[in-house]
Amino acid sequence: MVMQDEYTIIGIDGGGTHTRGVLYKEGKIVAQAKAGTSRIGSVGVGESCERTLNVILDLCNQAEIESSEIDAVVVGLAGIWLEEEKKRAAALLRTLSRSQNIVINDVSMLSDAEIALEGALDGDDGIIVIVGTGSISLAKMGKNKIQRCGGWGIELDDEGSGAWIGREGITAVVRDLDGRGKHTKLTKLFSEISPTIDIANPRTIVKAYAERNFEYHQISPLVMQCAVDGDEVCLDIINRASVHLSELPLTLSKYYKSDKVKVALMGGIIDNNTLLSQKLIESLKKEKTLELIKPKGNALDGAISIGKRMILESEEL
Repeated sequence: MVMQDEYTIIGIDGGGTHTRGVLYKEGKIVAQAKAGTSRIGSVGVGESCERTLNVILDLCNQAEIESSEIDAVVVGLAGIWLEEEKKRAAALLRTLSRSQNIVINDVSMLSDAEIALEGALDGDDGIIVIVGTGSISLAKMGKNKIQRCGGWGIELDDEGSGAWIGREGITAVVRDLDGRGKHTKLTKLFSEISPTIDIANPRTIVKAYAERNFEYHQISPLVMQCAVDGDEVCLDIINRASVHLSELPLTLSKYYKSDKVKVALMGGIIDNNTLLSQKLIESLKKEKTLELIKPKGNALDGAISIGKRMILESEEL
């Protein structure tokens, strides 16, 4: 039997903003790579798998090994959850690799939230709340039971996320320009998003959005900045985001019989110690049924852990 520290595993976290990958070999990370988003809802399943394959090849080139030497590839993609979606993405990745004469042995496609859950809790029971471009919460109970809350995508929900904050910011700007809403400092800053936007000619906002010159989540830092500066409209957006995010773990805590449920917060908005993360932490600390903990690891740690388990299970067959 091959010892665990001799495994060679690739882990990929395909989020809504970036795709990050690591190559684990002989007990340590020997290569890292980064690309643009591979969220299927943003770029489509074909482009998502292309970007994933490029990250795999980049990691192999850095480590100076052939893809056939990889024992397991674990990919967490934003925008997939159903088994049929995972199987379709895995099949397409294999097809793309074969078309380029690239050998990939064992690949597992999961939701990016699932690998984050594994990384944060390391197999223990508990809840994670991920706040980045999107927002979602997962609860683990026992070996195989997972419940989710949120994570419907910005098209339907993702309240409190970076994309939701950005969309609310745009709404605040156009209401300001029309005179329907309160004035906000965000309106003046909005032209920083794209050189094609001219606030003096508001319809350029519509044109810039239609031409995808900006994404919702790009506006989120400006909203946060204005909120920190005391802008009433933007502060209201951040306060509402905190309320929406607090609902996620509180909803999932109802599935547990214990008095306190462990909750770990993850994602770019949390990692960057933003005003929103501060408000969310303050809010959750007041909840008697929840116990905030630090994540044991990140999504890439989770992908590597799942890869090790895949290899062990295949050796036992």
